Amino acid sequence: MPRTVTLPSAVDATDFRLLNEWQRGFPLDPQPFARVGEAVGLDEAQVITAYRRLIDEGLVSRVGAVFAPRRLGASALAALAAPPERLEEIAARVSGEPAINHNYQREHRFNLWFVVTAASESHLQDVVAGIERDTGCAVIVLPLEEEFHIDLGFDLGTDQGGRRAACHRSVEPRPTATAQGAACALPVLERDLITVLQAGLPLVPRPYSALGEQAGLTEAMAIELLQRWQDEGLIRRLGVVVRHHELGLEANAMCVWDIPDDRVSELGRLLAREPAVTLCYRRRRVLPDWPYNLFCMIHGSARDDVLAARGEIAARLGLDAAPHDVLFSCRRFKQTGARYLSAKEGAHV
Repeated sequence: MPRTVTLPSAVDATDFRLLNEWQRGFPLDPQPFARVGEAVGLDEAQVITAYRRLIDEGLVSRVGAVFAPRRLGASALAALAAPPERLEEIAARVSGEPAINHNYQREHRFNLWFVVTAASESHLQDVVAGIERDTGCAVIVLPLEEEFHIDLGFDLGTDQGGRRAACHRSVEPRPTATAQGAACALPVLERDLITVLQAGLPLVPRPYSALGEQAGLTEAMAIELLQRWQDEGLIRRLGVVVRHHELGLEANAMCVWDIPDDRVSELGRLLAREPAVTLCYRRRRVLPDWPYNLFCMIHGSARDDVLAARGEIAARLGLDAAPHDVLFSCRRFKQTGARYLSAKEGAHV
């Protein structure tokens, strides 16, 4: 089912290209914004100004790297069942934790869902224990076991003139690395570059030079490391990280199934190939509270669109023969880029 996205009226054809075409494959060139400008018909200064404006308007989170899960530090999806009268209080405590980068209310008994990213597995466990202690709510932790499609890129479809842009989507399944201790194995200079890169590329004519200067590297060394990390899969994509809700994808559902272990990989790979699916992965069950092991995210402009897409996919793949559930997002309490390393960790570990 093709996705229809109603973009804000202020997004013109050039903005659309800046948003849609550069979510991945951002130039590893000393002057990347000049190369983007050559492609879309703007000069370097106009591209930088446009991205600053798109960030200020809330349509773009950053221009930067999306790191592969569990390749750098530790991460997990987690959830808790907050009493309705305490939801905002508990959500504020969770969002206030620096290790939390996403925090959403969803329609379920487990009504608060968040992503924990940390420098190590022990740090992640400490974060969860602190949330349990401060809120009095038990947290279920659902580590990633196998990924089928994760890069958080959004094909926005067509621009207001009906023209389709080239936004390439990779759905090759990848093994999930166990990252315990992996981040600590990075040389100090590499860790320093990752630490400054987490906030995104500086919006200046030579952003890799600026990144390198902050990390004690030359521009050429910074570019070389970014290229190697992309080749090795540590960086999943380098480009524009859009804010999907503000761009018209206002409905999103986490769709889950309890699939027999001997079939989950096969079905996960099939599910990941569906254009409507923006994320797809296998996570660990937490019995008896959470029996589901196959997850996907579907985003759309309206709830009915998401349900229609999900229903069509599930029927074609025979997924709903297994126990299943659909958890729509109700409220977004926090959405930022993942921060695996703090400045202190980057300097001293």
